[in-house]
Amino acid sequence: MTLVIHDAIIVTEDDEDQVLHRSAIAIEAGRILALGGSDAILAAYPDAERVDAADRAVLPGFANIHTHLGMTLARGVFEDLSPPHKPPFCGGLSPIPLPALSAEENAVMVQLGALEAIRSGTTALLEDGAGIAGYAKPLAATGLRLLLAERAWDRKGAGIGDPGPFVADEALGEAGLERIAALHAAWNGAEGGRIAVGVAAWAPDMCTPALLGKLRTLQQKLDCVCTIHLNQIWGEVAATEAHRGMLPTEYLEKSGFLHDRLIAAHCRCMAHSEERLLGRARSSVAFNSAIAARRGLSPRISVLEAEGCTIGMGTDNMAEDMVEVMRTGLFMERIRREDGRNPTPEQALRWATRNGYRAMGVADGGWLAPGNRADLIMIRTDRAHLVPRLRPVSAFVHQGQASDVESVMVDGRWIMRDGRVLTLDEPAIIREAEAIARRAWAKLFAEHPEIAVPAGFAPPI
Repeated sequence: MTLVIHDAIIVTEDDEDQVLHRSAIAIEAGRILALGGSDAILAAYPDAERVDAADRAVLPGFANIHTHLGMTLARGVFEDLSPPHKPPFCGGLSPIPLPALSAEENAVMVQLGALEAIRSGTTALLEDGAGIAGYAKPLAATGLRLLLAERAWDRKGAGIGDPGPFVADEALGEAGLERIAALHAAWNGAEGGRIAVGVAAWAPDMCTPALLGKLRTLQQKLDCVCTIHLNQIWGEVAATEAHRGMLPTEYLEKSGFLHDRLIAAHCRCMAHSEERLLGRARSSVAFNSAIAARRGLSPRISVLEAEGCTIGMGTDNMAEDMVEVMRTGLFMERIRREDGRNPTPEQALRWATRNGYRAMGVADGGWLAPGNRADLIMIRTDRAHLVPRLRPVSAFVHQGQASDVESVMVDGRWIMRDGRVLTLDEPAIIREAEAIARRAWAKLFAEHPEIAVPAGFAPPI
């Protein structure tokens, strides 16, 4: 059945950044049929189901191209425990380990992240993780467009930025390759093509040249997107230099791992020569601005873009709010550039929508045009912080909130409507996630009394 959303402000994110006022969008079979003035579209489709969108704006949905949904378990903890930016470096991204969870418990935390993602207007999401097969089914049921990037590494007993020796474990790497192949066989193209499976290498200082070569070969065989954490922290740079005698991006280039279907996450600690290598390969960059701000580091987005990279955006850890990510990215880049006009709100919105879809290999999504996928969001514009509605894109990028997102559609199907998430049992997930997290953290601290409990930590239930 045809659906017409009418009398809306429509933010197309097309090549001209057109914003259509008092307009309508017609949708059928998961695709956009037409855009135009409300009277003309309603007349063209007289039998369509109608959605009155007065006091609403329709935008492309957000594409989160780098996240780890289960890290909601560490919310309020890891944000304040970043590793040092100067020597002596230490391994890992937090001095406190993440508590162990069962597969069922982890699936709940993943659904909690997905719930926040939908509520903040995300329609497409790249999940980078190990053991994704254990929660792929409930994640697919959320209705989100997914790129599931199963992770491989072959450095034993270490984490990103570990200054210790590199102990290679070939079996560890082979196990990762097998997980990727199995996940691809089970899920790639599932749900009418809404789900894709990609390849993830953990980080340059976590992979041997041999494993990077095998991952690149597998990626080409599967014809899929590839991702890696790159130049995330200064400890990673130091470790790669110590182990390989070169900078992380140089190491990837020498290993044949830079290409135009690679999404490099972070890119915060880069020399210009590395930015140039990444741009020459036409790789994409996940600008994870909110976690970057929390860690006190930021990539040089204008330089990466000028060198040829496609800039998308991601949340990374502990949060899934892409409205916050978009605005933080705008603010951080203006501060870094010392420029109060650039980037523009339109550029920031493009990073968070169309560019992200492009990086994920979905060229016909992330912007609103006839023939494109009907992945979109509706926001309420009759809010005190969004009125007057003179420049709706600027107002939403600068002042918008996740709570302004009222409805979310993927492939022409509502997954949130009028403020209610339709694909998840929100009260049950919130209740279960709270109990799981409180129980898991209490157990960790009880079993490891040597770990200092962070200030203000909630008591066990």
